[in-house]
Amino acid sequence: MKILFDFLPLALFFVTFKLAEGRKAAAALFATEHFGFMVSGGQVGPEEAPVLLATLVVVAATLAQVLYLKLRGKKVDLMLWISLALVVVLGGLTVWFHNETFIKWKPTGLYWVMALTFWGSQAFFGKSLIKAALGKEMPLPEEVWRRLNWAWVGFFALMGLVNILVAYNFSTSTWASFKAFGTVGMMIVFVLGQGFYLARHLPDDEPAAEEPKT
Repeated sequence: MKILFDFLPLALFFVTFKLAEGRKAAAALFATEHFGFMVSGGQVGPEEAPVLLATLVVVAATLAQVLYLKLRGKKVDLMLWISLALVVVLGGLTVWFHNETFIKWKPTGLYWVMALTFWGSQAFFGKSLIKAALGKEMPLPEEVWRRLNWAWVGFFALMGLVNILVAYNFSTSTWASFKAFGTVGMMIVFVLGQGFYLARHLPDDEPAAEEPKT
């Protein structure tokens, strides 16, 4: 359930974008009538309407996630706080300036901030955030936790770079599809690879005690 909760804003962004992309004129009219006051000039064009509406949806969905967790008395993860800050700022700039570039930088900003966070925790404090999350369930050597932490640093840095390459070299429609499916696929592959690596270093179960001889 948690993974569905985490990816809900992303899914809503993609669905909204695709629905609006298929009805650009109607989407532009809807956006102008209901959200024109949030846009510089008060007018939304057909080409910019899909990403503008999708951006508004992802901002609302991320805010709703944080509000839901706070009302339930649950902890809001660092990644969600960072995502909220970036989506509000960059999403707001996208809407006001009619410029999709800002929201396209949001995933890269999130990934690179997380890479810096994982790097800083290891480099300056000697702490592995992966160990902090999983250490109680998995007794592993410190060297293994250190390598895993650096692996996450590299993965987040790569994800941020790939997002920008796709954003600047392909259409917005292609970027939206990559954001919804490509990044999820990369995450799944990385997590599976991490699982195989962890399995190699997990201690073997203790052998069952021999029954006393009679």
